[in-house]
Amino acid sequence: MILLISDLHLEEERPDITRAFLRFLRERAVQADALYILGDFFEVWIGDDGMTPFQHQIAAALYELSQTGTRIFLMHGNRDFMIGRAFCREAGCTLLKDPSVITLESERVLLMHGDSLCTADEAYMRMRRILRNPLALFILRHLPLSKRRQLARKLRNESRAQTRMKTAEITDVTPAEVERVMSEHGVRTLIHGHTHRPDVHTLSVNGQDAQRIVLGDWDRQGWALQIDGNGRRQAPFPLEA
Repeated sequence: MILLISDLHLEEERPDITRAFLRFLRERAVQADALYILGDFFEVWIGDDGMTPFQHQIAAALYELSQTGTRIFLMHGNRDFMIGRAFCREAGCTLLKDPSVITLESERVLLMHGDSLCTADEAYMRMRRILRNPLALFILRHLPLSKRRQLARKLRNESRAQTRMKTAEITDVTPAEVERVMSEHGVRTLIHGHTHRPDVHTLSVNGQDAQRIVLGDWDRQGWALQIDGNGRRQAPFPLEA
């Protein structure tokens, strides 16, 4: 069994999501062969050297899961793209590149966070290119923690304000970009998060039937995509037991 989740946006201010995630690890993920976390695992991440007790707690829970035999894979999101090797070592997980192609049930499947597919949001794409530039990342990682916290708050507030003013079409993926990326990687299935619009979309890529599976975000409820011998199923579940 394989489990895929994304967009938990873990933070101390949402203990209900944290409790649900820890319960998810104990009750479901422990039965899985692998757990894939496709970005925006944390609401904000200013660097491994700035980890809080809360973030250490999450790392410890993941490490405990990894010791049971469940393999854990983590992908950067737009909120936590500065997660590094130190966190992954502590959490017992493997950092995945975005995008990554894996094999699920003998099929090549493309995994992405999904933000790079939203090409209609030109302002966000410009900011993304700046922040993901290796030089910018080097500078960010070497800023004092206080400056990084200040910058993270500023970017988060600006992002929330701008998102409220953008249309649904701008903040969703661009169909042409989806087809281009799937064609480039030679896949017929794409799984991603980011948009907070869980669904399964059918499309055509190079004349072949294909599908795009969008993972749900954890806010009013939790979401997980389960892949096993019975197929692929994504279903919501309550945050509180």
